Amino acid sequence: RLNTEIQSLGPVNMAALDELASSRERKQFLDAQSADLNEAMQTLTDAIAKIDAETRDLLQGTFDQVNGHFGRLFPELFGGGHAELVMTGEEILDAGVQVIAQPPGKKNSTIHLLSGGEKALTALALVFALFRLNPAPFCLMDEVDAPLDDSNTERFCAMVKKMSEKTQFLYVSHNKITMEMAQQLIGVTMQESGVSRIVEVDMDAAVQMMSAYQAA
Repeated sequence: RLNTEIQSLGPVNMAALDELASSRERKQFLDAQSADLNEAMQTLTDAIAKIDAETRDLLQGTFDQVNGHFGRLFPELFGGGHAELVMTGEEILDAGVQVIAQPPGKKNSTIHLLSGGEKALTALALVFALFRLNPAPFCLMDEVDAPLDDSNTERFCAMVKKMSEKTQFLYVSHNKITMEMAQQLIGVTMQESGVSRIVEVDMDAAVQMMSAYQAA
């Protein structure tokens, strides 16, 4: 019976011990690699969580500052009213931002009900609020005063004068009220057909020249 059982085992692999040792070494190597990968994954997870937490704090602080500037600048540009920014989600990293703007005397439920001039003035209030947060050396505006009436244009010009202490404003405009605010005018004229010419006017020098001419 014993001989039968031994024969049933088949030929003996004399290299089995060597193969077992090699397999054990391979397993130890793979276990070490797996441990390194798990440690790296945990490190990345902790780093992502830290970055998300810091980003939430920075974003919330920036949002609060911009919202505060926006809430103060809007009444200055409109002569009253109320405006604010509202998060549209619970998670600040994924949330959108909704603009709530109510000019004086209006109870609109959405910004889409505002007129073109009111929308433009609301957008300017938001842009100026961002500039208050981190003033840039230059600001280029193109026909932003086109939809504004005279009273709103005057308030817009007063805001630009106030903010020009830290930012140089360059703007394209055909509005006389806005042009009167400028310290330097640059225009294009066509004295000859098909020939354009750049004309520069320094407002202070022009005023002094006019005063000297009137005195003479």
